[in-house]
Amino acid sequence: MIFISSPFTSIAFMLCLYNDHTVSKRITFSHIKKMNDHLLQHLICPICLPTEIALDCTVRDKQDTDIISATLHCSGCNSTFPIDDGVAFLDPAKTELENPTENKYEQDTVVSSYLWSHYGDLLGDENWSDAYPHWSRQIQTTSGLGLDLGAAVGRFTFELAGKCDFAVGLDNSLAFIDTARKLMQNKKINVQLKEEGHLCRTETIHIPDSWQRENMDFIVADALRLPFRTDAASITTSLNLIDKLPHPLQHLQEMNRVSQQEDAQCLLSDPFSWSEEAAAADEWLGGKKEGDFTGFGLDTVQEIFTRGTHNIMPPWQEEARSHVWWKIRTHRNHYELIRSCYLKAKR
Repeated sequence: MIFISSPFTSIAFMLCLYNDHTVSKRITFSHIKKMNDHLLQHLICPICLPTEIALDCTVRDKQDTDIISATLHCSGCNSTFPIDDGVAFLDPAKTELENPTENKYEQDTVVSSYLWSHYGDLLGDENWSDAYPHWSRQIQTTSGLGLDLGAAVGRFTFELAGKCDFAVGLDNSLAFIDTARKLMQNKKINVQLKEEGHLCRTETIHIPDSWQRENMDFIVADALRLPFRTDAASITTSLNLIDKLPHPLQHLQEMNRVSQQEDAQCLLSDPFSWSEEAAAADEWLGGKKEGDFTGFGLDTVQEIFTRGTHNIMPPWQEEARSHVWWKIRTHRNHYELIRSCYLKAKR
């Protein structure tokens, strides 16, 4: 087990209460950067989609442009979402605290593995793959908002912060967002990497001074119901996420909806490891011989984006299509090597 703070010791979580269709959730993180009010202009209620209703913000505590404590209220469905200690919690599907033994993405050992996968180069580990720098090289510097969907522990959000005016990483894992925010605030985090059995070694990940941290934020949200306005983003990315979602086509449609109709970039990369544990087979965008979306996942994604089918309008133009080798570390003698196939497009 790693010795970074567990999300269940660092988060004071008040379970979701449903009263007259009102959703109320509370999370508290300690020693993290506060939410920047620059983000507020882009937010909408994720429950009311496809209707887009701006969220009214009642601020209780603020320091300069950093919102420390506030309530976001939707006049359409009367739902409320908290900002506590700078954290906006905008995932309407989480109605109870998940048992870390049931959701692997809330477990310390998995957080540790992802920290190595995202930041192994900062540890000088020769076994680390250069997937994140490779993906980053596909993105051109531009103005506007960048969205990193399924940000996990935040590496590509840091990459996006150097490519656009403001970058936001979102994930529905409380543990991932907690960890990413601590790195953003403190520039370092301690992690115990499993060596073998009960043997571990302690490492410290240090964020370089050259990495931008002031123009970024992380929120808890659902990649299938993005709490962002239509046309909000100039860059939208989804890395190793789509095959883990119950409705992959809806994810593509949401990526398209929040992307600008002009001067926009999108990057989707995935191993397309379709599993009925994540989604019913008729929801898959590939991996089938019969029915809709037969063949391979990357071919399907390319066709949907470039032909403008399934409400993906206006169509995108392919800029690059290739693959990158991504690694995740379980212990010193066990690594998982994943071929993540990507499509980079623009319009």
